[in-house]
Amino acid sequence: MQVGNGIRRWPVLKQFRGDPLGLAKAARSKPTSQLAPRTRKAQRVVQSVCPYCAVGCGQLVYAEGDEVTQIEGDPASPISHGRLCPKGAASRGLVTSPLREYQVKYRRPYGSGWEALSLEQAMEMIADRVIATREATWEAEVEADKGRLRVNRTLGIGSLGGATLDNEENYLIKKLFVALGVVSVENQARI
Repeated sequence: MQVGNGIRRWPVLKQFRGDPLGLAKAARSKPTSQLAPRTRKAQRVVQSVCPYCAVGCGQLVYAEGDEVTQIEGDPASPISHGRLCPKGAASRGLVTSPLREYQVKYRRPYGSGWEALSLEQAMEMIADRVIATREATWEAEVEADKGRLRVNRTLGIGSLGGATLDNEENYLIKKLFVALGVVSVENQARI
């Protein structure tokens, strides 16, 4: 067996030769010494808030031209102090994914494919369906132990808010659905 350059490059031996904590030369290889931070070429940095949950962690969005190159935690944030959860740390993929949709997509009943709709057309379809469902499922009164009980509700519509809604949006959504007589209104910040 021949002992050659391979054993001399072994990180443990490098540590014994002058880097006992393994923080300098012992921890570097040629490929790692050529690495540069993704933020180095950024032309501007914009403060933002992570869209994934109601915590509101601060983010720094680095951009080169019109392209987002990196998203990191904002150390100046009083909420997250520069830390992000795994979803927040990976939010650059949400912005730059080639699979990201920029149009409203609709699949007709029993259809096999998606078609693009304008936002105005989609909003009209949603409004028409909310009105029709509310009319078809409206309950003014229900039978109770002591006679009829006024409820003024619909159980045919429900709302489940997600992580990208902030407190103000959730407040307005709740007010809208309660005014429509919707009982099933919930928000789950982890989806």
